Amino acid sequence: MYYRQKFDCFIRIYEDIGYITNKSDFSDRVVSKSGSVFLSALGRQPQHLDDLAKKIIETFVGVDIETIKSDVKEFYDMLEQDGFLVSGYSVEECDSKDTRFSYQVLEPKTIKSDFTPKIMRAEKNTQVFLEEHFKEHPKLSHCTIEITSKCNEKCIHCYIPQEFRTNEMKPQLFYDVLEQCKTMGVLGITLSGGEPMLHKDFCEFLRKCKEYDFSVNIVSNLTLLTDEIITELKNNRLSGVQVSLYSMKSEIHDMITKLNGSFDKTLNAITKLVENDIPLQISCPVMKQNKNCYIDVLIYSNTLKVRAVTDYIMVAKYDRTTQNLVNRLSLEDLDCLINNIIENDVEYQRQIINGDFLLEGKRDISNDIVCGVCISSICMDANGNVYPCSSWQGYVLGNATETSLQEIWDNSERVKYLRGLRMKDFPKCLTCDNKAFCAMCMVRNANESLDGNPLTINQHFCDVAKLNKDIVSNWKEKLKD
Repeated sequence: MYYRQKFDCFIRIYEDIGYITNKSDFSDRVVSKSGSVFLSALGRQPQHLDDLAKKIIETFVGVDIETIKSDVKEFYDMLEQDGFLVSGYSVEECDSKDTRFSYQVLEPKTIKSDFTPKIMRAEKNTQVFLEEHFKEHPKLSHCTIEITSKCNEKCIHCYIPQEFRTNEMKPQLFYDVLEQCKTMGVLGITLSGGEPMLHKDFCEFLRKCKEYDFSVNIVSNLTLLTDEIITELKNNRLSGVQVSLYSMKSEIHDMITKLNGSFDKTLNAITKLVENDIPLQISCPVMKQNKNCYIDVLIYSNTLKVRAVTDYIMVAKYDRTTQNLVNRLSLEDLDCLINNIIENDVEYQRQIINGDFLLEGKRDISNDIVCGVCISSICMDANGNVYPCSSWQGYVLGNATETSLQEIWDNSERVKYLRGLRMKDFPKCLTCDNKAFCAMCMVRNANESLDGNPLTINQHFCDVAKLNKDIVSNWKEKLKD
């Protein structure tokens, strides 16, 4: 019998545990130290059980080969049953049984709403286990790399100041960072910009990510998509491609991007990605310009079996200038928008009906972490500056051309400061009646405060939380009538 991991599956071995995940359905599994030895023997190419057992037996002193084969087969068969491996009596059969992402299935991952495993083999959620396991020594699992700050669009709401859109990452820095990420056990890499496809080495960067066996996510406006890039995307192990589509009216989309013809190019690219079974997510940030037509994007996405995400949260530019916020929805606009979302979003209705927001609002949150920055993810710009999240580039944690990523992750004073923050550092929030409707975001605070202080609470989002609570409360009251 031959075994190998599935195309969309990834394996990482940590100090005392093993981890495997399937990016097609976002399932994952943590295994014990001995199980990690079994995992580490697997690869992208099919291997016969006899050969796998010979590799594994070197770790277990005093155990005979037949016992190893029996235990390994049982372990691999279980992982195959759970969708992580494929097996076959020949290499050809093994390969033929592998399935990759496709929009042709009834419910592809791009629209699936419930990823609860059909078979539960552990009492604790995997992500909860990992958070607790690495609580004292956080593990970097995802790195966003801005390979260029240059962009062919000039979106009116963008958080990158125009004068900073001039940099491009040198290939050697990119390869060096990938090498460090591999050594650190990083699983996911996001390639972003600016517009990442502007970088002349974009396809080579993709190939290198595959060589290092990273799960790749791409953030792009897709206006520069070519047949060569499509080929590389299909050959890569993509978690997904994220693109912004602001309206189904070309004049509104182009008004927001400030690039004539961008709507047609983006729409054509979306069609090509779907035709080539490349997983896609459409983002539709809502602002004054598209507040009356964003719903058309959701309808269009649904016809393609593509998930569309709306977001009315606009962040100021990271140099703390706020010109882009003139496009942000007013509270009056948000009143209409949130009511519209509640009326049309069945999933949100379900959350409202099932969620006990009054009870959540009374919960003691004083020792809760503020957000996930520097807990499992980090970002880097084209010059090697490392920062907490994509829109917080004004808060530099270190530079990868001067200090290793591992050193920044483990010992940067700013990283330690952010990890040490708790909700009690925001005393106003502890007694707030609207806290169940608010997610503290330090970059929103920092980018709009005069001194860049992440602890300066942004009043606008306090007002939004109150509005959201009032609307939900009124909606639930109507259900009782």
